[in-house]
Amino acid sequence: MKFLDQAKVYLKSGDGGPGAIAFRREKFIEYGGPDGGNGGRGGDVVIEVVNGLNTLIDYRYKQHFKAQRGNHGMGANRNGARGEDVVLRVPVGTQILDEDQETVLLDLTEPGQRVVILKGGDGGFGNAHYKTPTNRAPRKSHPGWPGEERWVWLRLKLIADTGLLGLPNAGKSTFLAATTAARPKIADYPFTTLAPNLGVVRAGDEEFVIADIPGLIEGAHEGHGLGDRFLGHVERTRVLLHLIDGTAEDVVQSYTTIRNELVAYGGNLADKLEIIGLNKADALLDEEIAEKKAALEAASGAEVMVLSGATGQGVQAVLYRLLTLIKQSKEEEPDVIQAPVTRSIPRPPVGQKMDDEYAGWNEETGEYDDLPEEPDSDSDSDGDDSDGDDWDDEGDDDGDDTEHSGNGDDNAKG
Repeated sequence: MKFLDQAKVYLKSGDGGPGAIAFRREKFIEYGGPDGGNGGRGGDVVIEVVNGLNTLIDYRYKQHFKAQRGNHGMGANRNGARGEDVVLRVPVGTQILDEDQETVLLDLTEPGQRVVILKGGDGGFGNAHYKTPTNRAPRKSHPGWPGEERWVWLRLKLIADTGLLGLPNAGKSTFLAATTAARPKIADYPFTTLAPNLGVVRAGDEEFVIADIPGLIEGAHEGHGLGDRFLGHVERTRVLLHLIDGTAEDVVQSYTTIRNELVAYGGNLADKLEIIGLNKADALLDEEIAEKKAALEAASGAEVMVLSGATGQGVQAVLYRLLTLIKQSKEEEPDVIQAPVTRSIPRPPVGQKMDDEYAGWNEETGEYDDLPEEPDSDSDSDGDDSDGDDWDDEGDDDGDDTEHSGNGDDNAKG
């Protein structure tokens, strides 16, 4: 299944039905008079949180949702039927944002939540409503009140206890595969992971959820690499596990690169509890491990844990350390889901740079203006981001249709 974590949709509740103008005329009935019924109320737009969903892919191919209009009133004081609601089913962790992508309308974090976001219009009155002692035969009715309409953004932020961070090929997906039942794609080239992955970790008799996101590179906040839009999926986490490739020449540079991206992204990510792990210890000599660990501890001012996701060395110690911090965080803030709002601008297409104000991103149309022509005639040229700038495992949103094998998971050396 393709992964989509952001979508722009149009919502409209139903208009109220019109009232009726009618008069009672029946044989052998002495008295007549107005008997036009009222119109029915329009349907509501409802957001419902359901289990079993982890993507917004349903809103990739349909972006307009309109509730049914209320039925009209009829004679014999018959009121119109109420219009049917339209229900949008979304995963746990979905935020509903206004069109400006800054105002949060709803934050849905509990399964079973059901919220009316737009109410249907009331039905209009029939002429029976306007009858008075001085106006015994009114010939007017109301057409009904209009429903509400608006464009909104659906933004999915996966809910997990721990988030995995690191450069491409730092071993994040190998760690996820070694500690959970998840089976992400693992290869020895950068950006193997194209979409976030979730896994349930068991440490002793307790469990917690861990989220793996695509790797970051320097300048990710400017749209380099896969950008930093997937960092939204670790905003709700309580602890970050920062994995560093121990085979890298400069591990300190690897650490500072990710920390700089967290600071540039905002959302209080840089202030979260963090565990630093020097990964791929199985490929290092003892002297190299000691040297790189000391350099990292000096640069970060925190303890560095040594591990190897491929062989399992030090993995259990890291899991128990994560569990301890998660329990500590839950005791201090048991009801808090840390989900600050961050504005997400889609990554520019190929050939487009993030130089000026979002590099030609048009807020009204949801598209990039003045796109360069693609040399490949077979590439996707619709360039339409109004549906939420989707990201899927067939590539990115830059119009490249190159297929990637697997379900778009992982960036670690096996």
